Amino acid sequence: MRPAPAFIAVAAAWGLAGLAIPLAELPLPYWQWTGALLAFAALLDALVLLRHAPPQLLRNVPAVMPLGPWAKVTLTLVNATRRPLRGTVHDGHPADWAVEDQPRRLRIGAAESIELTYRCCAPRRGEAVFEPAWWQQASVLRLFTRTHRIGPRDAVRVFPNFAPLAGLALHTAEQATRMTGAHLARKRGDGTEFHQMREYRTGDSLRQIDWKATARARRLISREYQEERNQRVALLLDSGRRMLAEDGGLTHFDHALNAALLVAYTALRQGDAVSLQTFGAAERAVPSVRGAGALDRLIEATFDVQPAPVASDYLEAARRLLVAQPRRTLVLVVTNVRDEDVDDLAAGLKLLQRRHLVCVASLREASLDATLAQEPASFESALRVGATHQHLAHRREAHAQLRAQKIDVLDVRCEQLPAALVQHYLAIKRAGRL
Repeated sequence: MRPAPAFIAVAAAWGLAGLAIPLAELPLPYWQWTGALLAFAALLDALVLLRHAPPQLLRNVPAVMPLGPWAKVTLTLVNATRRPLRGTVHDGHPADWAVEDQPRRLRIGAAESIELTYRCCAPRRGEAVFEPAWWQQASVLRLFTRTHRIGPRDAVRVFPNFAPLAGLALHTAEQATRMTGAHLARKRGDGTEFHQMREYRTGDSLRQIDWKATARARRLISREYQEERNQRVALLLDSGRRMLAEDGGLTHFDHALNAALLVAYTALRQGDAVSLQTFGAAERAVPSVRGAGALDRLIEATFDVQPAPVASDYLEAARRLLVAQPRRTLVLVVTNVRDEDVDDLAAGLKLLQRRHLVCVASLREASLDATLAQEPASFESALRVGATHQHLAHRREAHAQLRAQKIDVLDVRCEQLPAALVQHYLAIKRAGRL
């Protein structure tokens, strides 16, 4: 229990009145009796506050929250006593989360309940805990306050933002692919795996015509193909120091994970198997999965992986992937290629190339393009532009070194990554390179 500002003000006024008694030549007993009366009132007010039970609190918070969007939390406070309660409630949300409408001053009537909501936003993925709320209750005369911890302790998990995937689930596979931003010219019936026989249509190539079936039916019959199913895609995500850069409020690893889940969703709907492996700060691996529940397994295994300032071992990551993937696989590596790392990266990719088809997506910071777009206004800004040009030149040399090794390289910004990966995956399938 603590004295409230009102108690401090009353005590200060009584003390100042005591200083004025000798000057005004007033009787001292009046001041003493006034102090005794105030002390009795304060004691009575404190005793009543000690007897008042705090309200009960129930919290309705989602067990799983997406990273980025605001989430709603509902608090229900129940006053089971016969007296109204006045106080301030502040929920025990994680300290580094952004919140709105907290704390809140309330008056809860006798035997009443109040429901209130507030919004919160998680700054990162992973496990988080809502501790019991703080209830600061005011006494009847507002002379004292007492703080209680009320309510349960709730654990929540912050996942990557899966709202785009939920939206894509309402569309067909072809519509969902277009919605990701991937654009591929597709001919009807063109693929690598036989699908069905059908009557010839204008635009079919001569190689699609089945002459034996045509002779039997006495009309032109074409063979229709589709992209081969039951293929494998491996997603290899760097979680080391190169992925700590931020764009749009998210780290490069967050962008890489979101894009990887989108590629996984697309591949699973195409009938392919998907595996996911992180290396660098955290080493997680999900073996090849397909079918219902596969995407949930990928999210469950990686939702709490965070990048850290450690050097990534590309060669060791390649060795681990080779052990996990004995069959030929499309390997999509997401990292930020720097010239000082290119030798180690090239060695790891060369090892993977012995068995797999490899593509590297190299993330480029948006700030680099923004720096080049500005007109230098000072000597310092001119130096900054020059250093940026030099950095990008080294970056292009590193990419050229990888391409000389016959490795596909995608040089993209974070917002371009999802469409670029999906488009490259679909182009590989159409070309039958797996």
